[in-house]
Amino acid sequence: MQEVIVTVILFIVSIGAFILSFFSFKEKGFLLNNAYIYASKKERNSMDKKPHYRQSAIVFFLISISFLLNGIEVLLDSGWIFYVALAVMVVTIIYAIVSSILIENKKK
Repeated sequence: MQEVIVTVILFIVSIGAFILSFFSFKEKGFLLNNAYIYASKKERNSMDKKPHYRQSAIVFFLISISFLLNGIEVLLDSGWIFYVALAVMVVTIIYAIVSSILIENKKK
């Protein structure tokens, strides 16, 4: 029974991350991106938000996939799905770092 509860929580988090990803792809809603959050009001007004929305959308989509895979792993207890979810998280981190560097270099 405990596995089912954990799985439901992981699926809910996965759906939430997917919804955030969907709205970010549509460039709707608050921009959940460090570059935007830490920017001053003046910088926010002059900022090209499109690459930041895209970066956030891709990161939230990959996070959604990771939580979905973790939920499936808890439900099925297969063992190998955990490593796939871990690989997705590593790719997510690498993408976030590299895309941040590329976005910053494009500004200059």
